[in-house]
Amino acid sequence: MSGQEAPAMDSNTSLAKCIVHTDASKYLYRAAPHQGAGTMEYAALLDAEGLDSNLIFLHRGVIHPQSGIGAHFHNRCEEMFVILDGEAQFTIDGRTALLKGPAGAPCRLGHSHGIFNHTDKPVQWLNINVGLTKTYDAFDLGDSRADAPIDPRPTFMSMRLDSTLLKPVQDFNGGSGTVQYRRVFEPSVFNTVWSYIDHVLLPPGTVAGANHQQADMSEVHYVLAGSGVVILAGDAAETSIHKWDAVPLRLGQGGFVKNTGDETLELMVIGVARSHDAKEAYITQ
Repeated sequence: MSGQEAPAMDSNTSLAKCIVHTDASKYLYRAAPHQGAGTMEYAALLDAEGLDSNLIFLHRGVIHPQSGIGAHFHNRCEEMFVILDGEAQFTIDGRTALLKGPAGAPCRLGHSHGIFNHTDKPVQWLNINVGLTKTYDAFDLGDSRADAPIDPRPTFMSMRLDSTLLKPVQDFNGGSGTVQYRRVFEPSVFNTVWSYIDHVLLPPGTVAGANHQQADMSEVHYVLAGSGVVILAGDAAETSIHKWDAVPLRLGQGGFVKNTGDETLELMVIGVARSHDAKEAYITQ
């Protein structure tokens, strides 16, 4: 699980040094991941040091045609495969359904999952993993899912990052202007300190608050489209962000995201709490 990684961030490390750019030239080639079919390539954008909460990693890569990740269990961590384009066959607990990107399906503690790209085109892929601790675990089932029967609709939790489902929000989290927003996954979806997945669209010139629950929440902002800047609270410096950048915001580190480009800035936001108590407090606010 090695690859391109952001440096650990402390008070002496600038945000610019911690933002990770997706670079396909740094992807690692891997055959039969978790005893799956075919091959894929990926890099670790963030590892366990990327946040001071229990994010274990954020991986980015491509799943090659007729390839996938074999079915496996996680008993100490939760994981979500996301496809950013195309389509793929997702499996949760032995049941398989087709999802069209951008889409994903979370796998909770003690459940199994896998994915298979049945098409003749590579699929852009993202993987998020959050644990009870910062320790990764997996148990492979020796099942590639390459010939799995397909259900007509998912029998498991899934998401699609569909911009038509977003709602307008004025001055989002202390920002300015009207952005489009949806909480895709609520805290109850996850059994770890993983707290939410948000989908945000910022029109040109608008600003959104980032990690406004600063003391007990951390976030990763993954840029799906567009460009802009991140401004940390109490710091006038602007750090540029672009499509497919990963922006880690640690506990106690809030700020703002501003669209400085001519196109819509699209973000997927991953929220991870400090602890279960902090997550529960966040839910009851």
